[in-house]
Amino acid sequence: MPDLDATSLETPRLLLRRWHSDDLDGFAAVNAQPEVMRYIHDGRTLDRAGTAERLATYQRHWDEQGFGLYAVQIKETGELAGFTGLAVPTFLPEIMPAVEIGWRLGRAYWGRGLATEAAQAVVAHTRAELALRRLVSIHVVGNEASARVMVKLGMSLERETVQPDTGRRVRVYAMDL
Repeated sequence: MPDLDATSLETPRLLLRRWHSDDLDGFAAVNAQPEVMRYIHDGRTLDRAGTAERLATYQRHWDEQGFGLYAVQIKETGELAGFTGLAVPTFLPEIMPAVEIGWRLGRAYWGRGLATEAAQAVVAHTRAELALRRLVSIHVVGNEASARVMVKLGMSLERETVQPDTGRRVRVYAMDL
């Protein structure tokens, strides 16, 4: 069993942990899947270099904020499934200041309740350990699977708006902690 620290969480099936240098290829494979990226930003896939930039950003966020996006690892196999965790949604200025809970899993991991399981662990940790009073989650209209996870977490629809940099319609879900 891995050595867990304050930046690692466990669920029955998952290990949520800080990113490792050897996660790049696995996460690049997730970001290369058109189905996975369809509702992310402008819908384009990311190559290995783009993924490396994102991982560097995720690491900086942990260092600067004390929270961030966890790598989601399947405990039984050790496979990297994707991420879940907390970020600051600066791409939607009208809701700032805010902290967003989000997730992204490779297509092979959809439909198994893993996003909900991981996100529930992050919400529980946030309630117990972080001085946050509220979380939001951004749902790109059309991504109903993601919206279902938000509802399962106990979030409620707060508003519908447009993401300025992409022009996409989004729904903002929120919950008090």
